[in-house]
Amino acid sequence: MVLGPKHRGRGIRYSFRMDAAHEIEVMIRAKYPILFIQSWEEGRVEETLQEICKKLNRTLYQWSVTQGFQPPLNVGSGAPKGAALPSELEALAQVHEASEFTVVLLKDFHPYLRDSRVVRLLRDLAQRLRGKSQTLILMSPTLVLPSELEKDISVLEFPLPVRGDIEKRLDEIISAVKSNPAIDTELTPENREIIVKSAQGLTLDEIESSFARSFVELKKLDVGMILEEKKQIVRKSGLLEYYPPVSNIADVGGHDLLKDWLAKRRMSFTDKAREFGIPPPKGVLLLGVQGCGKSLVAKAIAASWNLPMLKLDVGRIFGSLVGQSEENIRRAIAVAESVAPCILWADELEKGFAGVGSGGGGDSGTSARVFSTFLTWMQEKTKSVFLIATANDVSNLPPELLRKGRFDEIFFIDLPDRAERIEIFKIHLNKRKRDPSTFDLTELAIATIGFSGAEIEQIVIAALFSAFDKERELSQEDLMTEAKTQVPLSRMMSEEIDELRNWAKMRTRPSASHSGDA
Repeated sequence: MVLGPKHRGRGIRYSFRMDAAHEIEVMIRAKYPILFIQSWEEGRVEETLQEICKKLNRTLYQWSVTQGFQPPLNVGSGAPKGAALPSELEALAQVHEASEFTVVLLKDFHPYLRDSRVVRLLRDLAQRLRGKSQTLILMSPTLVLPSELEKDISVLEFPLPVRGDIEKRLDEIISAVKSNPAIDTELTPENREIIVKSAQGLTLDEIESSFARSFVELKKLDVGMILEEKKQIVRKSGLLEYYPPVSNIADVGGHDLLKDWLAKRRMSFTDKAREFGIPPPKGVLLLGVQGCGKSLVAKAIAASWNLPMLKLDVGRIFGSLVGQSEENIRRAIAVAESVAPCILWADELEKGFAGVGSGGGGDSGTSARVFSTFLTWMQEKTKSVFLIATANDVSNLPPELLRKGRFDEIFFIDLPDRAERIEIFKIHLNKRKRDPSTFDLTELAIATIGFSGAEIEQIVIAALFSAFDKERELSQEDLMTEAKTQVPLSRMMSEEIDELRNWAKMRTRPSASHSGDA
């Protein structure tokens, strides 16, 4: 059964709810004249077409500008003899005269679709091939489709390797290196699933390269090597930043309720979770006081879940050309989905979309359109992209963003209480090779009422500078002096923070079970 069009406007685009090979076979048997397959993977597409042609008893001819037709295309007497035509026009002329029961694949043909002569020839071919057992297939990683050809060409997106494809290639590679005693090829079922999940979003060539690199460097399969390959995809896009998983959830002081919520969702991207009936989590919005660990939590989630983290800088999205911003946000989303499962971090979201709530009239509605695209994706996304959005000023957040269904949960990150401040001091002293037990942490916690985690870290750093300057070891007095000297943001902006707390009390979930002790 051929699926109906998913949407019109840039050719007919078909949804791959069926197997890709079966979809192409159906369209060839249904005598669709011209197909456009969008894919980076020439090898997989060629292999699929060879299998289909063998099944349908048809001959596959492949053309590229460097190799011509392979094998040479048998044409009738009407073909041009010695005509001085450009290679792309000559290729189409030969297709025009080719016999039935053939499938012709033209590789990287998209640059020629800007030529009016090529467009006219393709329109002629579409009429000639309609109803015949002959199919012309254009293949390219880039979709270029002139409006004149929208009704004549059917567009298909050839999907990246699915779980079965990845597992097959993984078994082939393990089998090839298993005889080497220096390489550890043993995988637990859990590790195997993590490896396969991490490889999703890569082409088979990229998967094979990352597995080979892992065996060469580490003598075993490691998720880190796969994430390195995904980092390349992000770098090439120029719209997102890649953050390696360096922080750990243990580096985050306090936030016990948030940590528990995240721990319960750590395995939510696995097949076991799908079988249990759990959908992939959409994301979380972290609101709160500046310096209380929102960014640190985002980085720690990526490390804890062993997923690549991409940062969306909204400032990079907006371009000077008409339509460029809208195209950039779509590209950024596509890149994030191509490396899924992953975490997409949108830091200080209210600044990126400032002015959306007032109509965005200052930029002819560009901000509103970009924001609308982002909201639609948040609501309808099907790929395993976990969105972590952080914000400091809730008054600048568009109300549409806070509607149920955009995020799984909205957490409020408050200033740490006494027990959390003690824990934060322990973390930062340990990080700087100091034994926390040699300091009176309770006294420090009392002296830092109203301090954020970032401000406590600066107390430790400033005290270390003082001790280093005096050429002696860090002391309790150094820390207390800095604690008394610094003025926390909660005192300078007490009215704004009180207002934020009052707003969050009825609308968000607390990240920590505060004891009420300041």
